[in-house]
Amino acid sequence: MNKQTIRDISWQGKKALVRVDFNVPLSDGQISDDARIRAALPTISYLLENGAAIILMSHLGRPKGGPDPKFSMKVTADHLATLINAPVKFAGDTTGAQAEEAAAALKPGEVLVLENTRFDARETKNDAAMAEQLAALGDVFVNDAFGSAHRAHASTAGVAERLPAVAGFLMEKELNYLGSALETPERPFVAILGGAKVSDKIAVIEALLQKVDAILIGGGMANTFLAAEGYNMGKSLVEEDALDMARSLMQNGAGIIQLPVDLRVASEFAADADNQIVSVQDVPAGWMALDIGPATIAHYSNRLSGAKTVVWNGPMGVFEFPVFAQGTVAIAEILADLPDAITVIGGGDSAAAIRQAGLEDKISHVSTGGGASLEFLEGKTLPGVAVLNDK
Repeated sequence: MNKQTIRDISWQGKKALVRVDFNVPLSDGQISDDARIRAALPTISYLLENGAAIILMSHLGRPKGGPDPKFSMKVTADHLATLINAPVKFAGDTTGAQAEEAAAALKPGEVLVLENTRFDARETKNDAAMAEQLAALGDVFVNDAFGSAHRAHASTAGVAERLPAVAGFLMEKELNYLGSALETPERPFVAILGGAKVSDKIAVIEALLQKVDAILIGGGMANTFLAAEGYNMGKSLVEEDALDMARSLMQNGAGIIQLPVDLRVASEFAADADNQIVSVQDVPAGWMALDIGPATIAHYSNRLSGAKTVVWNGPMGVFEFPVFAQGTVAIAEILADLPDAITVIGGGDSAAAIRQAGLEDKISHVSTGGGASLEFLEGKTLPGVAVLNDK
């Protein structure tokens, strides 16, 4: 990674304006998974230990056009206070007098959490005035929000154009793992792609076909590939308008793209639906594929055997329903047991699945950015990374 990091700055007495990704899942107003907050702790701890005052900013959820109490960052500020040994304050605004006064009063060793950046409609427009107001709060900008690095927003790209801008430890780790996996992978290099739609991953597949030794396909997107191969998929999710593209990808990726050989199908989309294992040529009329089957797990296990680099993005089935999570969990267990392999999980649902399976500590790197990791795998330049100072 050729970008400056927080190690390149002398922090004593400085105010660090840090973009974190505290976009955590909430249930009944409480944080149900704090992995993204914990992922920022190494950066926060380093800054505190080196004499900085820290101003944190993030978005949370998808507020519609203005403040919404259920998406207030206060819940993340309160939670952060239980994880670090430092005072954590909260400003009820992102910019304006309240934020400015709180930032001005902040002392070294203290943390201030600003209100949800997306409560301000200017954020997603990368508004220059908002970026100016944010930049005025700190001395150096730190981007540690890889999950938002693919967005050119005021708090990610805009503010970086107005202050010295460096990467936090999480951003550095993400770029190093994903970058080395793509640029200098140890081989065999295997990609595993799942999720619902082929159309979401066309660019990723096209990019990976130039780099990998095998691509293992699962999830709803496998249905479209199988339909393109001529199989009758019953009531399975199939993207009819992506069939020609799927055929083209299969042609270009002959021998590289691997499809399921059997499926767990269900009578309806429900956790308690009747289900059975069938080969891909025997999907019953009116039934739908919701997971890969045991023969596919064995086939994919064989292709993963001996792999030295593995990148995984997207679940193998509807893993929210336990009976249809078996393929995803099996793949997670296979990766956890691979000897001497670099294993990188590309955020989103596959990261959630790894955590649910309790295997996160056996994976080399679990990304915090679903959309960002996908765009990185496509080879796109991420706006929130491009604006950071070069070494």
